[in-house]
Amino acid sequence: MNSILDIEKNTVVDNAKAFCKTKGLEVVFTNEIPKTELQMISERTKNLPAMYHASVGMLLDRLKNGCFLIIKDGVIYGHIFAHRHTIEKHSVYERSSLWVHKQYRNNNLGLLLMDCLTKKFSKEFLISIAQDATVHHNNELLGMRFITLKDLSPVLIETLEKLGKLRDEYKYKYYVNPYFESKINQFNKILKNKI
Repeated sequence: MNSILDIEKNTVVDNAKAFCKTKGLEVVFTNEIPKTELQMISERTKNLPAMYHASVGMLLDRLKNGCFLIIKDGVIYGHIFAHRHTIEKHSVYERSSLWVHKQYRNNNLGLLLMDCLTKKFSKEFLISIAQDATVHHNNELLGMRFITLKDLSPVLIETLEKLGKLRDEYKYKYYVNPYFESKINQFNKILKNKI
């Protein structure tokens, strides 16, 4: 990774961790969230235009892969889930349902959650598809590489399209983690044989 980006990422993430410590916020990984909390998260994804709606059933399915929470005194102040897609028996993960309470939104806690999940899935295929320039910058800070659809197998593109994840490349950008990047040619060849 670019050493300037490394320094910036480490500084921002360290500052976010220090902020959490001073405010008594804890970042935890879990596979369990009460149904009442999942209902609230589902409603939040429905009501916030920047988020894709996730039903309670979808969240329960994502919870099997785990999620990171920012909590204090049992109250959730931030969350990010790992959404698993299956493509020809291969798992491709995507960070989803990222949210931080407005009280703490200007303290890079979103990037901290992204960093935690990216590290947790560093030995898996991780993809990020987003429109927001801040998310693109954060992906680059996290060592993810921008790729275009021409870099991807037609089978992968077709599957992403079926999942509703294929976006207009003029608006949306695709990023993959270093593990996915290192295996992308091999992955494309495997999928090409499935055509």
